[in-house]
Amino acid sequence: MQKSILILLCTLFAIPAFARDLADIQAEGVLRHIGVPYANFVTQYSEGNKVINSGLDIELMQNFARYIGVRYQFVPATWSTVFGKLTGRSALFENNQVVYGAAQPIEGDVMAHGVTVFDWRSQIVDFSDYYFPSAVWLIARAESPIKPINPSGSMVKDIIEVKRLMRGLDVLAMSQSCLDPHLYNLYETGANIILPTKQLQLNEMVPAILNNEAQTTLLDVADSLIALEKWSNEIKVIGPISEDQQMAVGFRKDSPHLRQAFNEYLRKIKQDGSFNQLVTKYYPSIFHYYQDYFTQPPITH
Repeated sequence: MQKSILILLCTLFAIPAFARDLADIQAEGVLRHIGVPYANFVTQYSEGNKVINSGLDIELMQNFARYIGVRYQFVPATWSTVFGKLTGRSALFENNQVVYGAAQPIEGDVMAHGVTVFDWRSQIVDFSDYYFPSAVWLIARAESPIKPINPSGSMVKDIIEVKRLMRGLDVLAMSQSCLDPHLYNLYETGANIILPTKQLQLNEMVPAILNNEAQTTLLDVADSLIALEKWSNEIKVIGPISEDQQMAVGFRKDSPHLRQAFNEYLRKIKQDGSFNQLVTKYYPSIFHYYQDYFTQPPITH
């Protein structure tokens, strides 16, 4: 009886063990890529009765699957489910700490959708070498009386100035994403932080402020570049609320050989120029802002 109870308790509370590394993936013959629709990293659209997956990270993972000799499979996720689908246990960032949820089935091998690297996320997964730059900016409607700051040459000073301007403003943000206000101590600015009552995609933040749901919104570099092209006369960048950030691909902590293989692949495509061709396809204007970034070898993490 005691043994049965012990087995039951272990079943209920243990984190599921799932050792699936490079050799296992190659033996099975498929790489399962978990992704959240976001910017031009992962996009989904319908063509007849088919859902078409596209984007920088879709192609990057498809090409990586060919590199290691396996088929590719896409596994859709949301910001709140992606860690659970990868690691077998959901995880959220609440009150400046990681809060783990219940065990669940593992559905994929790698997550890639323009994932910004944060310390709290590094507690849950291991990241690849960095491959795309980011930062978070404050965006306002073009007719807003708030004026863009004059860059001082110091990122720290610019962030302080932008946060000073936020006092009393309605600022649209999003929990569990790179726009989470807790990451940047925004509640201390005196701004009225608005979290969406319905689940928004990151690409819906600008339409929300254009619809007068808030005066301003947070937005990261990737979405900002897309938004500035789409609504060039309707929005403006006020300035940064974060220092420079990095994006990378996420792996389970028991998949070191898969992570190593991806890093080797990333170095290869950066050396032969095919990575920059891929970036140009989805983010042509990024080179105007981060030209040196894409001419250097991958930044190790």
